[in-house]
Amino acid sequence: MKKAIVLLSGGLDSATVLAMVKAADYEAYTISFRYGQRHSVEINSATRVAKHLAAKEHIIADIDLRLFGGSALTDDIDVPKGKVSTGIPITYVPARNTIFLSFALAWAETLGCSDIFIGVNAVDYSGYPDCRPEYIHAYERMANLATKAGIEGRQKMQIHTPLIQLTKAQIIQTGMALGVDYGMTSSCYAPGEDGEPCQRCDSCYLREKGFADAGESDPQLTLESTEKK
Repeated sequence: MKKAIVLLSGGLDSATVLAMVKAADYEAYTISFRYGQRHSVEINSATRVAKHLAAKEHIIADIDLRLFGGSALTDDIDVPKGKVSTGIPITYVPARNTIFLSFALAWAETLGCSDIFIGVNAVDYSGYPDCRPEYIHAYERMANLATKAGIEGRQKMQIHTPLIQLTKAQIIQTGMALGVDYGMTSSCYAPGEDGEPCQRCDSCYLREKGFADAGESDPQLTLESTEKK
């Protein structure tokens, strides 16, 4: 089996990508990041998803982007709620995907793997510059100049973005067809201590709209409603 690295955040997009990778008969190696984000619920979600979808190996890399701040996810800045952000939102974490992809690139070279999958999206997303196709293409070109295996011709790295032109509804429909349990995933930027989504941030809004457009109920919210009774 071919090996693939999958960046797994614990959200519905990356869970869908992992299911797609498994369906394509790759041996999936998943990587998540404890990067100083305010909440650990996404790490717990990623661990559950990796196990549920039978990743070959799941690792959690510890880095601390709080050293730089500049984001509502890593700094003492309120997460905007109640309206959709315009432009690049304050939840953008400076250079996050570049940092994450660099970790994945190092692991891929070690494994002798030429395929990295990331669940970026340029349709129903929050406007992050490192989710655009031109960024991914530029990173892929750089990746093939940056490694010993690439220079020696033993590896031609490809950065795969299977969701980049899909709507959130299409992503959800794809994942459901592949058996993804979205009740295991977490998308919220400002969850409660028990992991309950705020239902008011950008990410919660996009998730809610995606399920509505797909004509489906969000199993995460259904589960929470049941647990509260």
